[in-house]
Amino acid sequence: MSDAVRRVQSGSPWEESFGFARAVAAGDRVLVAGTSSFKGSVLYGEGDPYEQARVAFTSALEAIAEFGLGPESVVRTRMYLTHARDVEAVGRAHKELFGGVRPAATLLVVEGFVDPRILVEVELEAFRGAVDS
Repeated sequence: MSDAVRRVQSGSPWEESFGFARAVAAGDRVLVAGTSSFKGSVLYGEGDPYEQARVAFTSALEAIAEFGLGPESVVRTRMYLTHARDVEAVGRAHKELFGGVRPAATLLVVEGFVDPRILVEVELEAFRGAVDS
């Protein structure tokens, strides 16, 4: 396995303006930055925390796919919500994607995000093990 650090971009406008990568592989870990349900300038699932969580996690999974990894490689998730009332909806989306994997998970209620229409933002950490990318 290479010890080099490798980064991938998703095309988010914030990646360029804030100077960050969607995902970074370093050693045996792949870290995915905070991901919302924005794809380009379009917010998917406006007003729907379940759909926003599903789209955000799917985008995060697409980022780790750039390193040849899938949901089974995910060892940690983080979910940030703007409303405690959305815990069940976001948890349902998480379970649909990761119920068979059961990563360590954290869920926090936060004051807000850069766009007030965002209800959910997620992060992932994946383990590359013996996979050489």
